[in-house]
Amino acid sequence: MTKNLRRAVAVRPREQWPADQPASRITLAYEDRHRRRLLMQDDDGAAFMLDLPQAVLLADGDGLELESGGFILVIAAEEDVAELQCSTPEELARIAWHIGNRHMAVQIIPGGLRLPWDHVLVEMLAGLGARVEKRRAPFHPESGAYAKSHDHAPAHGYKRA
Repeated sequence: MTKNLRRAVAVRPREQWPADQPASRITLAYEDRHRRRLLMQDDDGAAFMLDLPQAVLLADGDGLELESGGFILVIAAEEDVAELQCSTPEELARIAWHIGNRHMAVQIIPGGLRLPWDHVLVEMLAGLGARVEKRRAPFHPESGAYAKSHDHAPAHGYKRA
């Protein structure tokens, strides 16, 4: 590492940092947003060291606070996802149970669910009655009851109790 390498030492959730003036941006898929310490490159190709005290799931709109001042804006990349809709709440509950039984990450969206595209799982869920559409969209799964985070509200805007 060089002496002049930028170091991101903290994560500030959306609306808890001055997002109107980021020093740079980094666009990451879901699988690349759970990090602690890693040499990274921002969207312009400039290197920086992510150096956090513990692993954090980075969310769209977070600010990576630079040790020298300023922030790097985290952007959730669009990726291949399956969006599921069901005819009844009971059918949606059954589909959600099958997804959970396979320990799949899932995002709750209005009227349905979003999960990473997996053609085998999609075939099974369609066979159970789900209407499935392949889309390109950012993926923001539920963090789970035991997950440690930095107090993000869910990406879809609902407030946690």
